[in-house]
Amino acid sequence: MKIVMLGNQARAMSNFWSILIRQLAGAGHEVVCCVPEPAAGDDPAWEQALGDLGVRLVHYPLDRKGLHPARDIKTLISLRKLFSLERPDLLFAFTIKPVIYGAFASALAGFPKKAQRNLMVTGLGFMFEGGSFIKNTLMQVARILYKLAFACAGTVFFQNDDDRKLFKKLSIITEKTHVCMSKGTGVDTRHFALAPAIVTPPVFLFIGRLLEAKGLRDFYTASVRVKARYPDARFCILGPMEQGVGSIPRSEVEQWQAEGVIEYLGETRDVRPYIADASAIILPSWREGTPCSLMEGMSMGRVVIAADAPGSREVVRDGVNGFLVPVRNAVALATAMEALILEPQYIADMGCRGRRIAEEEFDAVIVAQGIMRDMGIRTYP
Repeated sequence: MKIVMLGNQARAMSNFWSILIRQLAGAGHEVVCCVPEPAAGDDPAWEQALGDLGVRLVHYPLDRKGLHPARDIKTLISLRKLFSLERPDLLFAFTIKPVIYGAFASALAGFPKKAQRNLMVTGLGFMFEGGSFIKNTLMQVARILYKLAFACAGTVFFQNDDDRKLFKKLSIITEKTHVCMSKGTGVDTRHFALAPAIVTPPVFLFIGRLLEAKGLRDFYTASVRVKARYPDARFCILGPMEQGVGSIPRSEVEQWQAEGVIEYLGETRDVRPYIADASAIILPSWREGTPCSLMEGMSMGRVVIAADAPGSREVVRDGVNGFLVPVRNAVALATAMEALILEPQYIADMGCRGRRIAEEEFDAVIVAQGIMRDMGIRTYP
């Protein structure tokens, strides 16, 4: 089969979908990875990493941020042309714009057929947070677009049951929609190998984009409280700066650093050394698909602390491999971090349990083969 994988970023496709790509290529299928044309300053290493997987790389125009009708129409036209030229047997699209415009364009082109169009909801993002007129308006637009896109699809994947239930409540999916569940992208448990626990000094690490919805301000506030009582504790942020609505300004992060509370570590192509140097992985996000940072931390034997939010609660077993705290509650987050300082045995014990859960439930090979089965693809050469 010729399989088109449609995403919104070479970096994300390389980081999160490489195991599925290897499984598909290893089973003898031709894989075409479609990602946006590189922008100025993009690291070419991500596209090289995709090429090293033995796939063919194709570019298309995409504005990842916001709704710009002229640019989105250009995306739709380009994808329709791409599907007409490639004539794929199967489509696997993920993230909101590739899902929506990939579904529309493949329907217009007639390739692949509806039964072989597979769309994955990887998270709901900014517009489903609610709380403002703009967000609610955008959510209604997204609701209509998602519903039309899913009508063009054979299978719709969700990464957590909260998102599925919300889409059902909003009538985006119906009883006729063929829905499958996936445990995110999984984690490569061999690549993210078990590392010795770090107990002293305690290091609390956040990994992710610098967005308000990731709960970063709650992390900062909680860190201030814990730092005041335990000056040796470290609180680190690892991830790329973001621009636009919902981002945390660089100046604010620099202020946190100047106060001696937060250490901003920048961004990296390999998070493993940073996870190995951490005692716990922290994610106070308001909503996730299935959070990779938590799965990667668990795979390396790290205790995890997260907000009790969609996606994160799929990964964290409260009191088993970490702690769940109420969403947007910095006091509860501080209490959970302090618990690891007061009871340091939790760090190793919960970390080991997390590693077992990662191996048994979230291993990327198991997840990838499950996705392939649900798409009707053989998993052997």
